[in-house]
Amino acid sequence: MTALPIIVGMGGINAAGRTSFHQGFRRIVIDKLNAEARQETFVGLATLMNILKFEDGKLLDKNGAVVKANQVESLFGEQILNGTLIRKIEKNHFDPDATPWQQKMTMGQADDAITFETKARDLPTPLPRSWKITEFENKRVRVEIAGEFEAKHDSTRDNPIKAAGQFPTGFEPAVLYNSRYQPRGLQATIFGAADAIHSTGYSWDDIASKISPDEVGTYSASVFGQVQSEGLGGMMQNRMRGERVSTKNLALGLNTMSTDFINAYVTGSVGSTFTSTGACATFLYNLKAAVQDIQAGRIRVAIVGSNDCAITPEVIEGFGNMSALANEEGLKKLDGITEGSANHRKTSRPFGDNCGFTIGEAAQFIVLMDDALTVELGCKVLGSVADVYTNADGIKKSITAPGPGNYITMAKSVALAASIVGKDSVQNRSFILAHGSSTPQNRVTESLIYDRLAQSFDINNWPVAAPKAYVGHTIGPASGDQVAMALGVFSHNIMPGITTIDKVADDVYSERLNIATDHWHCQEMDVAFINSKGFGGNNATATILSPNVTLSMMAKRHGESAMQRYQASLVLVEKAQLAYQEKADNAQFDIIYKFGDGVLSDEDLDITADNIAMSGFNHKIALPKHNPFDDMV
Repeated sequence: MTALPIIVGMGGINAAGRTSFHQGFRRIVIDKLNAEARQETFVGLATLMNILKFEDGKLLDKNGAVVKANQVESLFGEQILNGTLIRKIEKNHFDPDATPWQQKMTMGQADDAITFETKARDLPTPLPRSWKITEFENKRVRVEIAGEFEAKHDSTRDNPIKAAGQFPTGFEPAVLYNSRYQPRGLQATIFGAADAIHSTGYSWDDIASKISPDEVGTYSASVFGQVQSEGLGGMMQNRMRGERVSTKNLALGLNTMSTDFINAYVTGSVGSTFTSTGACATFLYNLKAAVQDIQAGRIRVAIVGSNDCAITPEVIEGFGNMSALANEEGLKKLDGITEGSANHRKTSRPFGDNCGFTIGEAAQFIVLMDDALTVELGCKVLGSVADVYTNADGIKKSITAPGPGNYITMAKSVALAASIVGKDSVQNRSFILAHGSSTPQNRVTESLIYDRLAQSFDINNWPVAAPKAYVGHTIGPASGDQVAMALGVFSHNIMPGITTIDKVADDVYSERLNIATDHWHCQEMDVAFINSKGFGGNNATATILSPNVTLSMMAKRHGESAMQRYQASLVLVEKAQLAYQEKADNAQFDIIYKFGDGVLSDEDLDITADNIAMSGFNHKIALPKHNPFDDMV
């Protein structure tokens, strides 16, 4: 039997808020929530954003005054809404109206030589030939330069890119644990991985105690690595700024670090470890590896995810110079604005009249289990992953241009779904979480893929949602944002529209698609297709099955008595989940950070020809005995 990888936990953070228990999804569709869910969402965001704090069972504002839960929206609702989703870049990243840069300046002598004084130790080595040095007694020198002198001086410029999908205003992962000079993306990784684990209703130790140490896998990556000053940014910039490169800059900047940090500081895993980068499809590339390992029986539990926190002047300049990002001039032209600023809330416009994508930051993680372990532990089923397909584009003229690979991944995913749940489910109860990057080229090429597949599989009015309209393009975790939205649709039966557009663009192939411009209540869905079109031909599509479809499949495989035991265990799991949700909604996240806690030495391993036993682990690691090539030797 092929094991079914089941999603039993989700966690992380993006511009919409916390991922666990659908807080971020609820923020996006907040106008369609019932009163209870709406209040819960506002309270959770208020504490996440440090607008309110929870002490002694009470919500307190910054002055220490008690605030009731039903007052949060009326008192702070506008502040919460304005401080989430895509918005003008905040100065904790950089000032888009006065972005720092080094401006070149060539100085020429007037009547006499260019003359200045400085410390002797600040002189360049070797000295330029045109410099004449006069030494003073206090270790200072006078410099006289005959001719021209080129210098670089600190300046600022008006950045044409002014919006991004940023973490909710006031949320700072660094203060949640002893972050030790770690880059923002790794701080968010620690937060997201812990959030995902807690959301399962189990502690990590309880999960790990049920399986062999090598039946755990961690699959994660970031596309850019960590580009802040604590990571690769510092390594690249510090010497040019006259500062020292630290011993941590290179190591903390590597794109493997999200995987490494989870293993080393969150789970203490000695199981499989994997990092794959596939541009905008990175989350799905790592998900594919985890799904394949679970299906093959190599692992039983996986943490899968990605992080990218790349809202820096350098990354934005790189994308901006490719004409990939929506800028002020293009947005104002689209909206017929001649004065003032563009609407920074609506810079990302998938499948509408648009002029480029909007960058975002996120860390997204899910916990997967095989179906047998899910039944044994009574874990709540959020959905399951039937498979993930990745295909390249073949020969290209431009490395960034689309090609046939995404036709293949989407077609395989839809065909697989039809074989599992039947044509009726695919035709009437499936939906697409589109890549929807918000570029003019994407809206045409991606919609054409969906239109042609809809014709092939006889689908009409196929719902299409696009998370990047709200959280921006988070690059590596982008398809993780899509998975989180899909699980939110399964849970709430609300289909997010694209409210940042007034209408679907005329060149979009939308005859068979339902690209709504408002959120709408939908019927219970069976299948979600998570689609990603990455730079360089990194195409990926995942087939995600709903909780009800998944539970039905589990019941058929494991039988009635096993499912009765599962339901009995589920009661306790849901109670534990509710306890964590209540704590998380009050910003009590119980961050898992085991720095140096439980380090294993050589003496902690007992190795025989049959297995390896390790201190702190309940089960031994069995060593291979079967020859997989016995027909060849």
